[in-house]
Amino acid sequence: MTQHDRDEDFLISLISTLNCGRYIPKSGYGEFIVEKFTDVSEKVIPIFEEFKLHGIKYQNFEDLKKAALLMKNKVHLTREGLDEIKKIKGRMNKNRLD
Repeated sequence: MTQHDRDEDFLISLISTLNCGRYIPKSGYGEFIVEKFTDVSEKVIPIFEEFKLHGIKYQNFEDLKKAALLMKNKVHLTREGLDEIKKIKGRMNKNRLD
């Protein structure tokens, strides 16, 4: 998750709240990153199901859930599944048209 650097405290609080992830400061913004799939599926997705995101962040979250479901079902191990995940990723964030 990427946020303006004024929201650094929020992103850092996610680390202790979820007991996973790390914060990477960038110029003008920061990133909360979770790399372990079980943390994404068992910690990140459930918390944002309970505490809803809004706007584009919500749409990106919905795409994250779609990709996570494909991975959970091992579809990403096929060429078609990997292509579908790439397509999902390609429409997220700055590439989002809707």
